[in-house]
Amino acid sequence: QVQLVESGGGLVQAGRSLRLSCATSGRIFRINDMAWYRQAPGKQRELVAIITSGGSTNYADSVKGRFTISRENAKRTVYLQMNSLKPEDTAVYYCYVDLGFNDYWGQGTQVTVSS
Repeated sequence: QVQLVESGGGLVQAGRSLRLSCATSGRIFRINDMAWYRQAPGKQRELVAIITSGGSTNYADSVKGRFTISRENAKRTVYLQMNSLKPEDTAVYYCYVDLGFNDYWGQGTQVTVSS
């Protein structure tokens, strides 16, 4: 059984920062890509940032220069540092991991940015 536990969401004013964490546990032999997605009310889930097992990263244009994804393999954890937050960043953020034989999603954590 694989579990993903997210933390770090909350309510913050525009311009401030938040850091999301997603810790994985269970029967895991290898973690390939790790990523963060988000879904705002009435919108489709979208990719925010992704990091490969080798450390290569890619970001949605809307967050480039403001968000940073990182991973700590020994802790099987992925992070999303979010700076200069904007009201349009408000969404439920989900972590995603690709374990090769299957992929898994976190339960989601709410991020609300007030203007």
